[in-house]
Amino acid sequence: MPEPFARAAAPPATVMAYAQKNHSLIGANSACRRTTSRCSDAIVPFMPDYSLEAALRGPVCGVDEVGRGPLAGPVVAAAVILDADSIPAGLNDSKKLKASRREALYAELCGCSAIGIAAASAREIDRLNILGATLLAMRRAVLALPKAPVTALVDGNRAPDLPCEVETVISGDSRALSIAAASIVAKVTRDRIMLALHHRYPAYCWERNKGYPTAVHRAALEAHGPCPHHRRSFAPVRLTKN
Repeated sequence: MPEPFARAAAPPATVMAYAQKNHSLIGANSACRRTTSRCSDAIVPFMPDYSLEAALRGPVCGVDEVGRGPLAGPVVAAAVILDADSIPAGLNDSKKLKASRREALYAELCGCSAIGIAAASAREIDRLNILGATLLAMRRAVLALPKAPVTALVDGNRAPDLPCEVETVISGDSRALSIAAASIVAKVTRDRIMLALHHRYPAYCWERNKGYPTAVHRAALEAHGPCPHHRRSFAPVRLTKN
């Protein structure tokens, strides 16, 4: 009998843990066993499928992040191990889905998949740079999984330091269902974090812009100055006159 999949931690706990602590603990160091890359010249299918996962030693987790471009808030990563016999229909790159559809798929994934969620705070982004913080959040997400993967499929072309085999996949959220699932989980989680932070710092309108550099956000930044969740190493924040 296959081992049953664990449910993900309740989303409110993830949101509140970040809002209160603003960062996660760094896991123990461990080197990758193997890192390979799926080249960018591969044909990207219209919808992701399970072929990459099926060709690898399992369990296989998909890993993706959300929030590299905003001026405020954390970068959030998720790792998802799908149950091949119970994959929600309609998984796709989170950017291609409406918010209501992402929320519905998130709820389905929490009931049938193993999920790890983690973040790197604005302070960590400033200290490590956005790439370093992104890789750190990805590592934390994989370490947060309720079962250890044998292989990780990571979106992009840079691999985090993981205690398992790693394959990077260009446009992975449009190619591999587990990466698409991770993109949805990360996006829903980060949006909820930014909504929670909006209630503490309403001037920046994060309930709408999620920390991205919209005209409204930048005008509020000039009028009120940065708050503790702004990324002070990013030029629009660093150069703010207020």
